[in-house]
Amino acid sequence: MKTNKLFIAMIATTLGLSCCTNNKQTIAYPEARKATTIDTYFGTEIHDPYSWMENDTTAEVATWVKAENEITFNHLSQIPFRQKLNQRLTELINYEKIGTPSKKHGKYYFFKNDGLQNQSVLYTKETLDATPEVLLDPNTLSNDGTVALDKISFSNDGRYLGYTISRKGSDWKEIFVIDLETRQHLNDHILWAKFTGIQWHGNGFYYSAYDAPVEGKEFSNVNENHKIYYHRLGTPQNEDLLIYQNPEYPRRFYSCSVSDDEEIMFIYESGAHNGNRLFFKNLKSTKNDFTLIANNDEYEQYFIEKIGDYLYFFTNDNAPKYKIMRTHINNPSREYWEDVIPENENTLNGCEAIAGHFIVTYTEDASDHAYVYDYNGNRIQEVKLPTLGSVGFTGSKDDDEIFYSFSSYITPTSIYRYDIKTNESTLYLAPELKFNPEDYAVDQQFFASKDGTKIPVFLIHRKDIVKDGNNPVLLYGYGGFNISLTPSFSTSRIPFIENGGIYAVVNLRGGGEYGEDWHLAGTKMQKQNVFDDFIAAAEYMIEQNYTSIGKIAIMGGSNGGLLVGAVVNQRPDLYTVAIPQVGVMDMLKYHKFTIGWNWAPDYGTSEESEEMFRYLLNYSPIHNIKNDGTPYPAILITTADHDDRVVPAHSFKYAATLQASNTGNAPKLIRIETNAGHGAGKPISKQIEETADMFAFIMYHLNINYK
Repeated sequence: MKTNKLFIAMIATTLGLSCCTNNKQTIAYPEARKATTIDTYFGTEIHDPYSWMENDTTAEVATWVKAENEITFNHLSQIPFRQKLNQRLTELINYEKIGTPSKKHGKYYFFKNDGLQNQSVLYTKETLDATPEVLLDPNTLSNDGTVALDKISFSNDGRYLGYTISRKGSDWKEIFVIDLETRQHLNDHILWAKFTGIQWHGNGFYYSAYDAPVEGKEFSNVNENHKIYYHRLGTPQNEDLLIYQNPEYPRRFYSCSVSDDEEIMFIYESGAHNGNRLFFKNLKSTKNDFTLIANNDEYEQYFIEKIGDYLYFFTNDNAPKYKIMRTHINNPSREYWEDVIPENENTLNGCEAIAGHFIVTYTEDASDHAYVYDYNGNRIQEVKLPTLGSVGFTGSKDDDEIFYSFSSYITPTSIYRYDIKTNESTLYLAPELKFNPEDYAVDQQFFASKDGTKIPVFLIHRKDIVKDGNNPVLLYGYGGFNISLTPSFSTSRIPFIENGGIYAVVNLRGGGEYGEDWHLAGTKMQKQNVFDDFIAAAEYMIEQNYTSIGKIAIMGGSNGGLLVGAVVNQRPDLYTVAIPQVGVMDMLKYHKFTIGWNWAPDYGTSEESEEMFRYLLNYSPIHNIKNDGTPYPAILITTADHDDRVVPAHSFKYAATLQASNTGNAPKLIRIETNAGHGAGKPISKQIEETADMFAFIMYHLNINYK
């Protein structure tokens, strides 16, 4: 293919900013070649003129990306307060962040970031009062902070630490091992692992991986034939023992867990439906056999802990809001499971065996609540949390020392020690940053969606706001894959609310806030409910006189990027700014890249039926962009060159289609990050730059007078 030679004129004619979204000047976007590609679905021809962008390693795509970034960064550079915003974000994030300590084999381990380190560092110390020592600093693994420490796993004898890293934000993982006695790395090195843990057994560990991909297609080709291997320490990867594969189902995930006593192993098969099948193996047996003990993968069923001779499981089998079950080790099949903590009115979202008890976390109206149970399912007490927020516990089943982390929308993550005997929490560590939470408020409200369903929304704002219709609003949502948006702290939104904005988090259907029924109400042929909920949130904010037309921005990432793209097409009049981040934008072809097939339980696919094809076509962001002069909001699309979760072609094709359509004069730009992926592990330096650019764009085009 020839490289387009059309960008010289574009570079010479990139335009400045005049007056936000009322800018009457026209941006000269890079011209993107239109191919004649036509795909046929159930007799209907669908043109895909930018299909060539799916091959994102070509010179033609690289040239287009470079030109798009030049236009985008030229636009952003002319926002007068962009640099000040960057400085404020840097100031805000520059505080010591310490993770929850975990006690392993008599020592404490925790992560800490001094403030502006690109990656957090793993520390260890003998006692809580001792001076910590660096065990693993991922900042030494690259010059630009793009190598991220992903997971850690201690061997059951306390001798070794296994850990995974990712490079440049990719989902591909590499596994390494440290000898904790000598603090030296072993020679063991695993490549092409993906969606994996490290499960120790004997003198080695189990992990999940794919065959090495075709060179040049590492970040786009469909991922198939996931396998579980056993690696014996001191041996090369090519000698690893294949433990499990299922060629009958190449597009599924296979992972495993091993009990602490290394007696039993579970294998999870997922990816076809909303749950997983579960296999069991007695590791004391010499037979290499796995028994299928839970076959219905419409339900989730995960092993929690082996306590005595009983196996405990977390499941939503006939319990949409989840429950805890158990069975005797000699009768592991699903037919023998019995309820321990039955389903109740709130959604059970976590269970940890700590200090001879279960600490169980429930989501109640999109906020965490924690309770202590005994192993027979009797509730003993509630763990009193500071306010509405999110909590996470650490500890071991045989140790009384318990810690938990807590955060809210205006409270940075703090660490507490919890005494299970007295039911008292003591603050262990609280960060100090240049932000006073006493000046801000968090309100939870409920509004009616299009069909009357009550939807929760959290509003985060200064205490002195007035409901006069003049407040800028930023709506954030996700609405998919059973993921709950519970309160959490982020410095990124602070400059927006400092300057009078209201940050609103909407708990849409499709998420997990109210259990599996809430999730299913936003999937497949009910996906429109998610968009209706989000649209109704904006209308509610207007009706309640918080804001008005012309003052609303929207943001979402991944499935939330799809959300933003869809509602902009359906109600462009409601929004002034839109930020779709790493979004799923081509709903007809999403399942053809990397692990997109895994999203079919939520979305359905264009190939499964004509009805599903037409439903997807009806809301697919790329396929529903108006071309009749309807004014669209100012749009800044974000993606990254190493995103192998939602491949960047989604955003590339969406941007090219927007720029070629008649949607008014507000800018339609794309910001393409280099050496980054879907978001996990992104170095702080890149986080600050991207956040500053997004919020500068939002605030500028909402006419916020930044102070």
